[in-house]
Amino acid sequence: MNTRATNRGRRSRLVALLASLAFVPGCAALQSGGDETPTPTGDGSWASAVSGAETDDGVITVHRRGDDILFEVPPELLGRDFLWITRLAAVPPGFPGFTPAGVSVEEQVMRFEQRDDQLLLRVISTSEYADPSEPISLSVVANNFPAIVEAFDIEATAPDSLGGGLVIDMTDFLSGDTRAISALSEGSRSQFGVRGLDADRSFVERVSAYPENVEVRQTQTFNAGDPPSNAQAQSFTIQASQSIVLLPEEPMRPRYADPRVGYFSVSRINYGLDELKAAEQRFIRRWRLEPSDPAAYARGELVDPVEPIVYYIDPATPPKWRPWVIQGVLDWLPAFEAAGFSNAIQALEPPSPEEDPEWDPEDVRYSTVRWAASETRNAQGPSTSDPRTGEIIESDIVWYHNHMRSYRNRLMLETGAANPLARTLDMPEELMGEAMRQVIAHEIGHALGLPHNMIASSSYPTESLRDPAFAAANGVSASVMDYARQNYVAQPGDGLAPTAYIRQLGVYDHYSIEWGYRVYPNTTPEEERFYLNEMIKNHAHDRRFKFLGGGDPRAQTEDMGDDAVLSSTYGIQNLQIVAENLVNWTSTAGRDYSDLEELYGELLGQWNRYVNHVVSLIGGVHIDTKTADEIGAVYEAVPRARQEEALEFLRTQVFVTPLWLNNPEILERIGPVGAAGSLAGRQGRVVASLMSSGRLVDMAEIELTQPDNAWPVAEYVPAVRDAVFGDLGSVAAVDAYRRALHRQWVAVAGSLVAPEADETAFDAGSDVASSDVRALVRAELDELRDDVDRAARRVTHQPTRVHFADLLIRIDAILEG
Repeated sequence: MNTRATNRGRRSRLVALLASLAFVPGCAALQSGGDETPTPTGDGSWASAVSGAETDDGVITVHRRGDDILFEVPPELLGRDFLWITRLAAVPPGFPGFTPAGVSVEEQVMRFEQRDDQLLLRVISTSEYADPSEPISLSVVANNFPAIVEAFDIEATAPDSLGGGLVIDMTDFLSGDTRAISALSEGSRSQFGVRGLDADRSFVERVSAYPENVEVRQTQTFNAGDPPSNAQAQSFTIQASQSIVLLPEEPMRPRYADPRVGYFSVSRINYGLDELKAAEQRFIRRWRLEPSDPAAYARGELVDPVEPIVYYIDPATPPKWRPWVIQGVLDWLPAFEAAGFSNAIQALEPPSPEEDPEWDPEDVRYSTVRWAASETRNAQGPSTSDPRTGEIIESDIVWYHNHMRSYRNRLMLETGAANPLARTLDMPEELMGEAMRQVIAHEIGHALGLPHNMIASSSYPTESLRDPAFAAANGVSASVMDYARQNYVAQPGDGLAPTAYIRQLGVYDHYSIEWGYRVYPNTTPEEERFYLNEMIKNHAHDRRFKFLGGGDPRAQTEDMGDDAVLSSTYGIQNLQIVAENLVNWTSTAGRDYSDLEELYGELLGQWNRYVNHVVSLIGGVHIDTKTADEIGAVYEAVPRARQEEALEFLRTQVFVTPLWLNNPEILERIGPVGAAGSLAGRQGRVVASLMSSGRLVDMAEIELTQPDNAWPVAEYVPAVRDAVFGDLGSVAAVDAYRRALHRQWVAVAGSLVAPEADETAFDAGSDVASSDVRALVRAELDELRDDVDRAARRVTHQPTRVHFADLLIRIDAILEG
């Protein structure tokens, strides 16, 4: 039986009955078989207010009559917290790529409060708190006075027999351009030159009430001077959805966050804590998983949760890819088993309209893996959580259709040299499906509360990634939450299975889910911190269980292996093979070379990544997050030997021009113009990075604080100059690429020496003037000038002689200036 439909029918019949009674003077009851039906108590205007309306029962009863929308708010929900979620439900062509259909735009805690004959809708701040029993809670309330979003007149009061709900007219609030709940951001309004809402072309599509939430779908047309598409119309239309979700009356018990284990979090200042400051509490974001059999769980048995995490597969998902999407969700089952839960996460096909005509992906009770028809090449794993405790209550993963293009390209560029199946634009379904599966698993990880863990890939020895057994068992990283995608280290002949090149869930993912979701019964959030801390300390010796989002050369995006120099060397070796074969692998009879041009551009970007992974070692600092009860340093400079090794890599791989990047077979098909400048620019940017003021000032600071690991600036700057210029005393000719490098080094040195360097240095905020950097660089320019002057008198190669003369003019201008 459909309970909601039955309730709706009963209420509709009663509305009709009371409406007829309201217009029969003196009639107090209807006679039926001798039984009397007493007139329900309540506001006599209620029957007329809802007369003729279609009624939908739910957490808030909704009455819809034409364009009029009435909410009937139960009195017991006055003062209760609702999470009001505003989403984009449908967007026009040309809308910004990272705001697709389904994305959440705004989430606010709101309450309905009665004041005389009005209901006030207030926005509630959750950022500051004190237990109501604490005297200071009075001050917290006074200093966080909630804004009134809207004041609604109470139109009528429902009979007591129907709950005594307060009826308010929401028509204007939901159908107008109400900025407090608008899906169109202020940035988009400015970008598109929005002049206002066109009321004649805007309306509320539907309003549906559910047991825990109310869903509103709005169609809104905006007049705009620069719309995202169809410019001649001077307008555009979006669909927005509003989810009004009743938050739990008894909030979930929160779990304290710890920076050593990665979780998204919510925070608040708790003025009621016994600390000599305004103390912050930070709670992790996670789903409410509770054991269905607490006794069995306490005995260490696997137990199903009371309510599992369920994801529905978007009906728009192409059938061939659905099994891979489903498997990406289910890959997290073993991780939850580590936390003591069986069947904790499910992936289901949505019910058909015949099975459940009211199933709706916008209904907050349903989490969905959405398939977005968009040219954006990405995926997202957002979630909605209770800001009071971090409880995740709903999530919608977004897979953008064009992201398959990203992985097709990355598979070819990163693994094509060693994996024959990746040498085509028409990737086999097994390979693409496996890549998609792991992206879905990554995004599900976000929706479970996990942020990126960029240090996870550095826990695997680089050489192990070439071992077929290790790669098949472990993928490329200890966590699928790292930005390590395909195995670019493995070389031709290593013998890896085709799908072993692709990332997968690792030991850190199982560990982090256990840390965040294991239940510790009969403990307070404060008491369970002991067990959580012990778990961290028990794994502290193993780098696979480390968490770090960035700021460390070992925690970079797109890197892998514990040796950045070796990993990048292997990556470039593979990239050279790809460059030699790219024309053949991307050519299709009857089609132009646009795919070749796209892949070649991304190949250059891949080379940049490998190079920058090494650049970060120079002046880098390793970070090992610890608490006061753990021994060892938190911050430790990269040893000088590793930095010198990095500079030698850059000298041979970058400053010795990688002419293989300007492959003639490629350029004669896509055009040679601009290729030389592009390569010279890439080389020059490496020089600028190595000599950036921020890097030099940081190295000078490390020299003072950690001298054992430091590479003194007085020795580093000459080493960079030598890597760029070489031995000018023996050079016979300098080619065009090296001449450009010379000019770039002089330009960067000039920016550091000139007085305006304080304001225009490459890294804003670097205090060049108060360090030794300026003096040391000036000394290098002095020495370089002498070397160039001697070389200019000796060489006979005309372009080189002219180049040296020009360098002398540039250096003199800097030094004399």
